[in-house]
Amino acid sequence: MPKRVELSPLTPSDQDEFCTLVRASSELHRPWMQLPATAQEFQVWTRRFDDGTNLGFLVRVRDTGAAVGMVNINSIIRGRYQGASLGYAAFAPSAGRGYMTEGVAATLRYAFTDLRLHRLEANIQPANTASLALVKRLGFRYEGLSPAYLYIDGDWRDHERWAVTAPSPWTPDPSLPEV
Repeated sequence: MPKRVELSPLTPSDQDEFCTLVRASSELHRPWMQLPATAQEFQVWTRRFDDGTNLGFLVRVRDTGAAVGMVNINSIIRGRYQGASLGYAAFAPSAGRGYMTEGVAATLRYAFTDLRLHRLEANIQPANTASLALVKRLGFRYEGLSPAYLYIDGDWRDHERWAVTAPSPWTPDPSLPEV
């Protein structure tokens, strides 16, 4: 099956498109997450990608270049952990078409192959059935509930912790200690 989407690194030039899509998606995202909807918010938010411990991508349709969602690889930790957490969101104009399943799958391939991470976590509010269905489709396993885990939409929200590890064979990053 041909790949319908590709990952595109998030850059300052994506600001207007990103913010427009976030504003159009406010009902879809609330109360699950809050993304920057103004130029100022976008500039502050994207500073988190400056040091390489967080990476941001747009999921784009290959044929048209249209942005259909975003994925972040957050809090990359090396050493004995070799892991990170994922954040992702569809944009309302194209939600429900399977693009984000493909985009997150592409992110997993990139994280396990290019970044050589061993583990990725997704923390999801229990009532976010669409996001839970996505991680289940991609083979994440449920690991537990984290009460009051993230402050979103004015309150501390419980999150389910889901994780996936790199398929075998896996080539470790050089920062992994040998013993």
